[in-house]
Amino acid sequence: MPELRRNPLNGEWIIVATNRQQRPHLPKDQCPFCPGSTNVPSDFDVLAYPNDFPALSASAHKDVPMISDESGLFTSAPAYGHCEVILYSPEHHKKIYDLTSAHMKKLTELWKDRFVHFSKDINIKYVFEFENRGAEVGVTIDHPHGQLYAYPFVPPKIEKELTECRKYHEKHQVKMLDKIAEAEVNSGQRMVWMNESFCAFIPWFTDYPFGVFIVSRNSRAHIGQMNDKELQELGETIQAVTRGFDQIFERPFPYMMCFHQTPVNSPEWNDSEKYYTFHIEFYPPLRERDKIKWYAGSEMGAGVAANPLDVDQCAAILRDKTGYCS
Repeated sequence: MPELRRNPLNGEWIIVATNRQQRPHLPKDQCPFCPGSTNVPSDFDVLAYPNDFPALSASAHKDVPMISDESGLFTSAPAYGHCEVILYSPEHHKKIYDLTSAHMKKLTELWKDRFVHFSKDINIKYVFEFENRGAEVGVTIDHPHGQLYAYPFVPPKIEKELTECRKYHEKHQVKMLDKIAEAEVNSGQRMVWMNESFCAFIPWFTDYPFGVFIVSRNSRAHIGQMNDKELQELGETIQAVTRGFDQIFERPFPYMMCFHQTPVNSPEWNDSEKYYTFHIEFYPPLRERDKIKWYAGSEMGAGVAANPLDVDQCAAILRDKTGYCS
């Protein structure tokens, strides 16, 4: 059974999930995500189903955390939560940007549906939808898919963003991410794609050379607030960016795609819709065709990132590949 252990140095929770050691690693003979395999039905367009090797468990007891010794240093808790696999297509070699517009709309609708579904569990504090793509970021199954983790706490990266956005709103009475997006749109220098509902750009401050942000232009706080047009244009934007990625070095471009949105069932953040905006952050590790921008000593040991490339130049490269014209 997965377990949460609290790091007393920073107050953050670590998930211990030894069951994940047994998950398949790039199997050659059978794909567990293809139609008819393991828990996957024989017919689907898009599909959400419980992860076979979950880091969080819906069957875990969700009561009071335990203190393992009198010092209070070793705190553990049941790793309650939900983990799902989100299958984008029944076709094993399909890329997300190869999906038809109608098919992509089904995927964005599924993301919305799962967010709404898990937000109803009062023990869940954050619904995190994400995709890992490529062996360079640890992908173990090649089939086009993403994942969803529904946490019993608000993750530390989100907490930091919420805290800074709250402080900015208190001082300026506007949403920080809205202001960032407005500045990038007006400048155009780091823009890579835009439609009526979303803008995509490489932020001035990003730590990854091609670390694109996709930000809601309608200031939505989470995907559950989006209407049909916004879901359609969210899919269009994701497809434009990921298609452009693959054309930069003319090879499959690895990335982590992470949805950042407001917490749920969290009294301490119950006003976050006032100051926080839905956005997607991409963490793509390539800095050249065959060179990785590693998160190494400074990044992991001290929390200080170093970007080896000029993001303005990277944005110009990606903008050319997406075909966006300001």
